[in-house]
Amino acid sequence: MGPATADINVLESLFNEGLDICRINFSHGDYSAVESTIQNIRSLNKKLNRHVGILADLQGPKLRIGMMKNGGVELITGNEILITTKECEGDDQQLFMTYPQFPLDVKVGETVLIDDGKIHLRVIDTNGKDQVRCLITNGAYLSSKKGVNLPNTKISLPCLTVKDIRDLEFALEQDVDWIGLSFVRSVTDIVELKDIIKNKGKRARVIAKIEKPEAIKEIDNIIDVTDGIMVARGDLGVELPMERVPLLQKMIVSKCVQVGKPVIIATQMMESMITSFTPTRAEVNDVANAVMDGADAVMLSAETSVGKFPAKVIEIMRRIITEVEEHETIYYKEHTPQIKTITYITDSICYNACSLAHHAGAQAIISMTNSGYTAFKLSSHRPKAPIFIFTDNVTLLTTLSLVWGVRGYYYDKYDSTDQTIDDLKRIIKEKGLVKDDDLVINIASMPMKEKGRTNMMKLSYIN
Repeated sequence: MGPATADINVLESLFNEGLDICRINFSHGDYSAVESTIQNIRSLNKKLNRHVGILADLQGPKLRIGMMKNGGVELITGNEILITTKECEGDDQQLFMTYPQFPLDVKVGETVLIDDGKIHLRVIDTNGKDQVRCLITNGAYLSSKKGVNLPNTKISLPCLTVKDIRDLEFALEQDVDWIGLSFVRSVTDIVELKDIIKNKGKRARVIAKIEKPEAIKEIDNIIDVTDGIMVARGDLGVELPMERVPLLQKMIVSKCVQVGKPVIIATQMMESMITSFTPTRAEVNDVANAVMDGADAVMLSAETSVGKFPAKVIEIMRRIITEVEEHETIYYKEHTPQIKTITYITDSICYNACSLAHHAGAQAIISMTNSGYTAFKLSSHRPKAPIFIFTDNVTLLTTLSLVWGVRGYYYDKYDSTDQTIDDLKRIIKEKGLVKDDDLVINIASMPMKEKGRTNMMKLSYIN
């Protein structure tokens, strides 16, 4: 979301082209603009009977250069430059860095990358207090407020900055569905955020953004404790050798699918469409490959926030996804459940429902859930049959809009199991999602009124 999508009519065109989740980037925009965007999303959900979710993306400890004289300057390869933590206007002699601990954390010989790696500096000396002297090993034009990456430096900044805490409080007041945590380095970062959300009595789930080498080293534990993952390829490809990113993307997606955690592929997916009416063929391939890898969502940034053709970008991305989803290779990633876990019965029912749907050619898998667990678990097996989830937890409907293959519907009747199953089949038939003589699979918890763990499965025809 951004200036290009601030108009509710433009946003409605994005909804109509297939938008599922709106990401609000707290690196930009003031609270009044964010509040207006959230109101627009929710009013369109009511108007169009949709459940588009909201992801609030926290900036995290993003390091930046300060303001530059005359808007910018050319940094010449081979020259030296001073980086200071005392605020000043930058030029070709010195730059202001917004990170106060920089002179203390950085060591001689380490690399400083500016503007997504366009500018390379090597640290020559630091006074450990407020100044670092660097050699420009690859110069370029530098404008104000460009990002800084320190791939070799262990930075001492907390994952949640003072700004992030303030932004988080605002986002939680707005009851957003997902919180994106930037520059995650360890499990502790996620646990701290989850504790804050829990103590506020809120329901938002956490997306860990993977963009640091430390996160890759601890990826299994991070996936275990988070609710979802974002492969943020921009900073990841600067902090690590860029040629490693494609295989890391595939590895992370595979791990997330195995454990039923939604995974988003982000950054530069349709970058050329910020100004162009059509994408490059390489970008089309990139989006298609993310779908083939098994990602739950593909994400746009500047293409829709400030780009010239926000609705067109969504349309083309949807067309690519739809085309790839015609092919069998992206489906049937069934994985056997672990024995002797508290969720074993539910996991087994979900696994067997997806396996049966595959072999019987079922046209739908239908379930009820209150926590959302069953929806996430069914989705992880990537069945070709659509997953229709019914819940009386209205806030869950927008949360599930991120999850692969799931369509959510509100339902609050808890009669007998047979009556409820018949009811749900009738509803999806009336919506035109199935037709007479289609095979469908219902899974549920018995007795239904107790809203317990899923423990039964039924295969039947629509009639």
